[in-house]
Amino acid sequence: MEAGPAQRRRAATCLFLNRAALRTEGDIRPDGSISKPWKLCTLQQVEDLKTLIRIFPLWSTGILLGIPIGIQMSLVVLQALTMDRHLGPHFQIPAGSILVFESIFVCIGLFLFDRLIWPFWRKLRRRSPTPLQLIGVGHVLNAAGMAVSAIVETKRRNVARTAAAHHQLLQGGGVAPISAFWLVPQLAIVGVAASFHFPEQVALYYQEFPSSLKSMSTAVIGLIAGIAFYLSTAVIGCVRRVTGWLPDNINDGKVDYVFWMLVAVGVVNFGYYLVCAILYKYRNLETEDGGSA
Repeated sequence: MEAGPAQRRRAATCLFLNRAALRTEGDIRPDGSISKPWKLCTLQQVEDLKTLIRIFPLWSTGILLGIPIGIQMSLVVLQALTMDRHLGPHFQIPAGSILVFESIFVCIGLFLFDRLIWPFWRKLRRRSPTPLQLIGVGHVLNAAGMAVSAIVETKRRNVARTAAAHHQLLQGGGVAPISAFWLVPQLAIVGVAASFHFPEQVALYYQEFPSSLKSMSTAVIGLIAGIAFYLSTAVIGCVRRVTGWLPDNINDGKVDYVFWMLVAVGVVNFGYYLVCAILYKYRNLETEDGGSA
């Protein structure tokens, strides 16, 4: 039977690893069992390792995508603490609750994608968008959200400093007379971006991982989020030690510089992602006409 494109592609990847499955004298016991399991691997184990190696570059771009999100979530709460969060004369939104808008727009983004973008794409291109294409859209929107964050922070800081100069700060001098709802656009963009890249990363890993690793594929996203949020804390600590951008009173700092730094990280990471996506060959994806996408 002639091997299909997927089998030929798997056979031609990381050929040096195939040596781990070569049997030598003494590797097999008389009863047929493997005498040295750490020395001799099965073909399936070799192919599983090849899959992980092939997808690792794409996986690493997810970490660099999550770090700006973690930093933004921390800084947005600090920004909200220095902004007017009142809804009416008697109710004030808790600063941490401002992040709920991101979750709301994740849901809106998923709905729009399922009901509008996906059908329009299929009608226009006569095939479904690939996971890598949709993850790329998420990268672009995420970087755009960081740019909007920088612009909004510049406005917030200018208003705060002007109010301080005229003794117009609210609540004992710590809150600028600017609505916290100015933070919603950046959260909306990042939320919509997440509705593109996170679900499609799950789909990509589940699609590309071999059957023996399917259960692991869905946990990969949780690993990305965990590593990214830990690293985001480390990045904030480094910025505080090395620069004066994040003092205790952010009205005296340059938080917008942090966001512009995240824009630069997003642009570089997107370039890295494009290289990885162009070089990556789908393992299991087949188009409706039977060809490899």
